[in-house]
Amino acid sequence: MQYVDSWRTVAAATGAADRAAAEDGIRLAYRSAGLAEPERIVWADSPRAAVEAVGKLVDAGRSVRDEVRTHPWARERRRMYDELGPAGWSALWSATGAQLWETTAALADRIRSGIVADLARRPEDETGVRLVLLDAVLGQHDAAWLAAFDGRGGRLDGLAAVARHAGWWWPYERAVVISERPQELHRDEAGRLDRGDGPALAYRDGFALYAWRGMPVPAEFLEELNSLTPKRIREEENAELRRVMLEFYGYDRYLTESGAEPVHRDETGVLWRIAMNGDEDVVMVEVVNSTPEPDGTHRVYWLRVPPGTRRAKDGVAWTFGLEGEAYAPVRQT
Repeated sequence: MQYVDSWRTVAAATGAADRAAAEDGIRLAYRSAGLAEPERIVWADSPRAAVEAVGKLVDAGRSVRDEVRTHPWARERRRMYDELGPAGWSALWSATGAQLWETTAALADRIRSGIVADLARRPEDETGVRLVLLDAVLGQHDAAWLAAFDGRGGRLDGLAAVARHAGWWWPYERAVVISERPQELHRDEAGRLDRGDGPALAYRDGFALYAWRGMPVPAEFLEELNSLTPKRIREEENAELRRVMLEFYGYDRYLTESGAEPVHRDETGVLWRIAMNGDEDVVMVEVVNSTPEPDGTHRVYWLRVPPGTRRAKDGVAWTFGLEGEAYAPVRQT
């Protein structure tokens, strides 16, 4: 669909919001919902700061999220469902919103978790923060479902305009709090937050999320990645962080520098095992490409295989979805 790429760009947009365009979109969304335009619009530098700003609002009235966002979305979905039928609606969603849903929903969840972690300093504060988050319209991170309705009427134009030009926002009867977009966003090829030398998501007020291949990590953890040693990796008590260390350090390098011994070798390769305290063993098969590189050398590959693997051939076969006895390649490449 022609709209998917443009909304993918919206979801990943960074940099300063177009405040005038976003505010025009807010006013249109209110009018489209049959509401009076908000008396004031308050800008915040991040969703975290916006949650704090909501807590300081005076005489803002009740939340009108349902009128502004939930009910218009539901009406449009019903209209499209009735117009296209079950199969047609499913096909439309598969070609549009479904293409963006997983990554945008995961990012929104991480932002919520980060806000709760920052603002709920005591366990009893958590409920209040989460209740404020329930009132949020996700702006650019509503891109998935907005993509499904783009080009099919102007009933959601106000919501779409805010999404194209700003971040999350909180609509109340007489006031709106709206957030800037992030300044930085770093993701891997799977769309997960990922950065080894700084925040994977950062807003200009300092609110930031740190992650390695999608896994949340402390900021100080990243600072030591470039000075890792096999001893430091072995001593890490958190199994998830230890896995991140191994991925960053390199399994092959760890095996070489930790003095590991192979547990099995045959015509397909060499099986290595790394025992991990409090976690499953890391088992790798070292294989050599039979086709030489242009300079005549043969490239070595490391394949991670299930921890129960006992023979190199079984590990290589597993990567092809086969049992060890069924693996008999004519030529390895």
